Amino acid sequence: MAPASTLTTADKLREMLAARDFLGLKTLLPSLAAPDLAHLITNRPEAELLILFRLLPLPQATRVFEYLTPSAQNRLLSHLAPEQLTDILNHMAPDDRTGLFERLPPEFVRTQVERLGPEQRRVALELMGFPHDSVGRLMTPDYIALREDWSTEQVFDYIRQHGASAETVTMLYVIDDKGVLLDDIHIREFLVAPRTGHVRDFMDRRFVCLRAQQNQDDALADFRRHQRVALPVTDAHGVLLGIVTLDDIVALREREDTKEIQKLGGSEALDEPYLQIPLLKMVQKRAGWLVVLFLGEMFTATAMGFFEGEIEKAVVLALFVPLVISSGGNAGSQATSLIIRAMSLGEVSVSRWWQVMRRELLAGLALGVILGIVGTIRIAVWQGLHLRDYGPHWVPLALAVGFALVGIVLWGSLAGSMLPLILKKVGFDPATSSAPFVATLVDVTGLVIYFTVAYAFLHGTLL
Repeated sequence: MAPASTLTTADKLREMLAARDFLGLKTLLPSLAAPDLAHLITNRPEAELLILFRLLPLPQATRVFEYLTPSAQNRLLSHLAPEQLTDILNHMAPDDRTGLFERLPPEFVRTQVERLGPEQRRVALELMGFPHDSVGRLMTPDYIALREDWSTEQVFDYIRQHGASAETVTMLYVIDDKGVLLDDIHIREFLVAPRTGHVRDFMDRRFVCLRAQQNQDDALADFRRHQRVALPVTDAHGVLLGIVTLDDIVALREREDTKEIQKLGGSEALDEPYLQIPLLKMVQKRAGWLVVLFLGEMFTATAMGFFEGEIEKAVVLALFVPLVISSGGNAGSQATSLIIRAMSLGEVSVSRWWQVMRRELLAGLALGVILGIVGTIRIAVWQGLHLRDYGPHWVPLALAVGFALVGIVLWGSLAGSMLPLILKKVGFDPATSSAPFVATLVDVTGLVIYFTVAYAFLHGTLL
């Protein structure tokens, strides 16, 4: 065994668990921050997770549970004693508890909600009553609300009494007698203010707020635009219902980015971490798109068959099919990835489709010319160095390949950039226009462009 001074926290935890040193664990665990402890234990066996949670004080157990991965939370849920689980759920942040309930079977959720205390049950039912993808599902009702006639001293007295249960005290919210939001004020305004000041002295009545029924994607854009640590949430009448904090937005952004990346790879979004999702379920998620792409590629063979006569007359044309087609697919994949990311960041919208088309028209043309020149030079160099004999008509062949590359890359760029916008316009997720999907589309249409250009240049000679 290594000397105690050289052991990491993870090593100490592992050794204490192996030795069943419960006294040592009760001393070690309270000294660890909840995020760090959650990271250390998230992949531990269920039996060890249960031991650790029984040794943790309730406040710390709740915080650690909130930081565990969804898979670790699920493993614990079915093994914790009903009383301990109820205690944890009662003490969880309302927004975190709502996120947990969203992933669980309805019958299980119904049972757990009934076991909550009256106030927490009311809050849980209120938050779960909002649409699934709405801001209302992200918010917490734990915030600091002020009145405009309060003095600075009253503000600090109120924070001392209620700040411990608030999600954040960085932003304070001013409401009227009916709960209507009047303003939001950063706490630093009060920290540097004289004690004789009043809340109304700091109010400018300019604030940013979210609507409870608002889509979560819009909330992401508002947080990015205004760079806030928290934003208030109101109903249609302006009544303050809760707040959404930056940590929830960061978690949402991570989930959305993960889904987009997985879809861009030509797969359905996984609902669980890669190593936790059952193999059969992962195969199901990936098989659908692979079948669709396979069927799409079958049209490539159909297109090749349509130009079978041209290939028989000039077999050399077949040599450049992979080169030309892959270039179009690569250009389309580039454009798709760039546009989807720009849309997720709010840089591009459907209404700006013409600007996107114009840019991709110029970019695709420039990229096509570059690749066309490279392709033409490649044929000329191979012919000149006698590395390959393309026959007496190698010059029109080289020009055909070069101009075909211009057309296919241009088409790939346009298709790759417009498809996400079209899907967004008709109400589909733009990320479903994955790079493999665009590449398949460009493969089929690119063959038509290639052989049409080749026929124009080689008609009367090879064709």
